[in-house]
Amino acid sequence: MMRKVIVYIAQSLDGFIAKPDGDILWLSIVEKEGEDYGYNAFIESVDTVFMGRKTYEKVLSFGIEFPHKGRKCYVLTSQQRDSDENVTFFNGDLKGLVDELKKQEGGHIFIDGGAETVRAFRALDLVDEYVISIIPVLLGSGIRLFKEVETENLLKLTNSRVYDSGLVQLKYTR
Repeated sequence: MMRKVIVYIAQSLDGFIAKPDGDILWLSIVEKEGEDYGYNAFIESVDTVFMGRKTYEKVLSFGIEFPHKGRKCYVLTSQQRDSDENVTFFNGDLKGLVDELKKQEGGHIFIDGGAETVRAFRALDLVDEYVISIIPVLLGSGIRLFKEVETENLLKLTNSRVYDSGLVQLKYTR
């Protein structure tokens, strides 16, 4: 299997991944018993995860077991920190690391957020696929999924699906 770098994320209809204070509780409006919107199948295909420091700290705040245990997980940060049993803190050459990972055998590479991490990957044109779930809510303000970058990324819509909850999932590839 050729390893792909995949952004798999949810946003509000007006393009926000969180409220201004980082709150993501609004995502629960589409929670439905027995429906995971393809997440479990997707995460089974992944063996490497990238996330930003703020996303990592948000995940830790949930008080649950680290969800990416058993996968190689890189946390992008400008702060020098010691890695732990779950993550490697990284502030080096992102393109070099991703190029090296893609040469190795393994599963897909998941960009778990947040906006600055997505921006860093987009700016270097490293994303092969976007799976974006649109949540039927207009937040009005918050943290935008797509921040400005100088790189233009041409995409092709390869799948779209509408769920009973009102969630629309779009899949784009480079």
